Amino acid sequence: MLKRGIKRVLQTGMHLKNYSTQETPSVHHKKSQSIRNFVLDRPAALNALNLEMIYNITPQLQAWQEADLCKVIVLSSAPGSRAFCAGGDVKQIVLDAKESLAGVRKGALFFEQEYKLNHLIATTKKPFVSILDGVTMGGGVGLSVHGHFRIVTENTLIAMPETSIGLFPDVGGSFFLPRMDGELGTFLGLTGHRLKGEEVYISGFGTHFVPSSRIPALMERLAELETDELDVVNAAIDEFSGELTVDQFKNWSLGGKVGDLIDRCFKHYTIEEIIASLEAETANSDEELAAFATKQLKVLKAASPTSLKVTLAQLRRGARMHIADCFKMEYRLAQQFLVTPDFLDGVTAKLINKTTAVWNPPFDQLSSITEKEIDEKFFGERDTPDLELYNRLSYYDYPHRTLSGLPTDRDVFRVVNGEGRRGARTAKPNTKLEVMEWIKQNWGRYDTGVIGEIYIPTMNTLDGGRGKGKVGLLEKVQAILDRHAKETKTGIEWH
Repeated sequence: MLKRGIKRVLQTGMHLKNYSTQETPSVHHKKSQSIRNFVLDRPAALNALNLEMIYNITPQLQAWQEADLCKVIVLSSAPGSRAFCAGGDVKQIVLDAKESLAGVRKGALFFEQEYKLNHLIATTKKPFVSILDGVTMGGGVGLSVHGHFRIVTENTLIAMPETSIGLFPDVGGSFFLPRMDGELGTFLGLTGHRLKGEEVYISGFGTHFVPSSRIPALMERLAELETDELDVVNAAIDEFSGELTVDQFKNWSLGGKVGDLIDRCFKHYTIEEIIASLEAETANSDEELAAFATKQLKVLKAASPTSLKVTLAQLRRGARMHIADCFKMEYRLAQQFLVTPDFLDGVTAKLINKTTAVWNPPFDQLSSITEKEIDEKFFGERDTPDLELYNRLSYYDYPHRTLSGLPTDRDVFRVVNGEGRRGARTAKPNTKLEVMEWIKQNWGRYDTGVIGEIYIPTMNTLDGGRGKGKVGLLEKVQAILDRHAKETKTGIEWH
């Protein structure tokens, strides 16, 4: 019945699309020379994303990415906004879902159209720049994190807080979170931990840190560009980037010894093991680490146990999947969560009634939720519609990551092992300095070879950047090496 109902709603999509045309739209379309700019303007809801906004953005994005006069697509919030986008409008989704089966269908339609837009952004060839100058959560992350360039400022606050409302980190979270440094993405997805300012950039959510006072000048610079070549756009943004020191990369709040604790505790494949590891760390002789572990235990025990278990399973699967399949998996999960009590009750309690959510089962019955039950209920074959994307393009790693982003610890590990070039081995460096020099000479390439429809390589090549470099490149690499690598008589040991 639910499948037939969802199909009926999908057939009414054009009706809803026409309905979304408003006298005062929540998304404005602006042009300035070569720039085409989506401006989110729903201030009363902190620019929370709804169906009307999705239907506003999607067809225009499809048109702009084919327009010769458009060189750069920018997604930003209206001047003076507190938020870039505070997430999907889950309050309305839950209110509708609790009212009727038609409301459940409308919720499924929202997730379908949202994920299709996310994938469209992830596969557009036109330079896509998001300016995250404010609160960015959930659906706001989905609108930005898959694009080529994510500009963060001192005002940026970012999080994926879904487990606290009985949901899971969707909008491609199953793809981008497992590809962050170490177990950082697992930690962020399970706890909903908030990052601010420069730390959003250091974490990898952002590709550039630009002080907000420089944004107007940056927009003028982008408008002057006469090409849509990604490396030219990247270099233009770098002109306005703020400098960060090695110490900032080493000593940020989730780096160094705290990062080591995160990797130790969140490497497991069950929530029970993660909890046990954190409990052991509460007795750590380092008071800072003990306090951190205690805080994270409190956060996890307040979250939905079902959401925690689904999220961990989702992230472990997503680490091995290409991006199109990640969105398809999340669409199946979203349809199931629409009829899962924890999501309906969690949003009602936390976001509508401003009370404490009561989970079913509660946290003290965590082990009653078996991995087999999670697999069958959320990841098994279901008689529900599949997600039909706008194109068949996919990849196992972001092709633009090695141009616009900074290396992860896995990238540096590959270089240390002589595996920086896809499909071939290179000489192993003997010193940290040689590692840094190799990355300095090779980082900065847009890897078109990892994106395709049928044959898709599982990893980027890290060479071929011809020394283009990037602001923060050597600082990040040095911080990784100082944390994980040790020089010995026989070469470099990784730990």
